[in-house]
Amino acid sequence: MLDLLKRPVASFQDFIILSGRAMRNIVRTPHYGDDILIQMDAIGVGSLLIVMLVGLFSGLIMGQQMARALRTYGATGQIGYIVSVALIRELGPVLVALLVAGRNASGIASELGSMKVTEQIDAMRALGTDPIQKLVTPRLIATAVTLPLLTIIADFLGLVGGFLIARFQFAVPFSQYWTPAWQNLAYQDVAEGLLKPFVFAIIVALVGCFYGMRTTGGTEGVGRSTTKAVVVSSIWIFVTTYFLGKIFVNLQ
Repeated sequence: MLDLLKRPVASFQDFIILSGRAMRNIVRTPHYGDDILIQMDAIGVGSLLIVMLVGLFSGLIMGQQMARALRTYGATGQIGYIVSVALIRELGPVLVALLVAGRNASGIASELGSMKVTEQIDAMRALGTDPIQKLVTPRLIATAVTLPLLTIIADFLGLVGGFLIARFQFAVPFSQYWTPAWQNLAYQDVAEGLLKPFVFAIIVALVGCFYGMRTTGGTEGVGRSTTKAVVVSSIWIFVTTYFLGKIFVNLQ
């Protein structure tokens, strides 16, 4: 039994060490500003279109389903409130994080994995460059900045999608949709909706970098690392959103 636990415990220990070094490097020099901007463009701008589409259609789907249920009770005026709370508090951060994990955690793992198997990372160490400072920390900062911004965009487009359904399919007036959507939101809902993507960004970036830096076995190993990065980061997103949600519920 102990032999079975050795590998996952050692792997988790290595992940904690990598995470600690990457976060410590945020306040240490040198700061690779150009690399951060490149990663922000790749992660943020590169994911923008798919995030916008998913946000819009999430609002359309949610508005359609909620309106059908609320119409039974004559409460279609509450569509805006339900869509806004569900998107901003839970659905928006999780969906965007999963999209970024699928697109960018895999990309980070494959990129760093290719560098690892071709010994480029070892060459960095030989030249006196810290690979974590050069490769991991810029990706961590870029993801932590862009993921909350992508979530805000997805939430807004989701609200627009819900309004389109409410207005043109169920004849809900503009003010009757948007007024409850904004007024009934608590500061805690907004704080939860912004904290979650920030935490998810740290998970996605560090998991992708961790598996990329540990790649072995040539091109097959790169494929395995990419798959593990997506699966593990997705699982941790769901686990984390449960515990964060529980914390915010207890704060109410």
